[in-house]
Amino acid sequence: MQPLIPEFGQLALILALVAATLQFLVPVTGLRLRQDWLMAYARPLANAQAVFLLLSLLALTYAFVVDDFSVVYVASNSNTALPTPYKISAVWGAHEGSLLLWVTMLGGWSAAVALFSRSLPLDMVARVLSIMALVSIGFILFTLETSNPFERHLPSAPVEGADLNPLLQDFGLIVHPPTLYMGYVGLSVVFSFALAALLGGRLDAAWARWSRPWTTTAWVFLTIGIALG
Repeated sequence: MQPLIPEFGQLALILALVAATLQFLVPVTGLRLRQDWLMAYARPLANAQAVFLLLSLLALTYAFVVDDFSVVYVASNSNTALPTPYKISAVWGAHEGSLLLWVTMLGGWSAAVALFSRSLPLDMVARVLSIMALVSIGFILFTLETSNPFERHLPSAPVEGADLNPLLQDFGLIVHPPTLYMGYVGLSVVFSFALAALLGGRLDAAWARWSRPWTTTAWVFLTIGIALG
């Protein structure tokens, strides 16, 4: 009997979709009704989404480390002879895992905005987090419907897997994709701030000042990722 960790990862991804949907709907309702208590839910829901996405990514990582070849994605990108660091990097070594890493980082950026934007007006934070949630909904739905990394080999699993792309079997390329993704995904924060400012009628210097630290951080990650590549 195969361990149910991949099923827990699938469930966590579904719960992340539920959290992202609520993160979009509840603050938007609060903005329409001018209810601060509804807008305030944007922060805890962003944190919940990030936690569920992290649990999903950890479940897939566990499947790689223990050589669970009943998972199609694991069997296609790893084998028992692969060193453990490369088994971990194989999590994002192909399309499905890369998407899961992408949405997990998106959830992490949302949680960071929720944590470090407490001095901003509540309505602005609610708009930013609801826009980021809408982006997350699209990526999570795409992952679940077309690129699910938790699909099983049924009724039987292969005894041995395949191999990780040889181009990725290098220390620099273990850390290159996550660093680059952090930069790319971080720019969604800037996009969300710009759109929130447009929707809220705050097209002044304030929104640019609020988004500047996020822009700088994303640029730093992109620079490091390109250098490693």
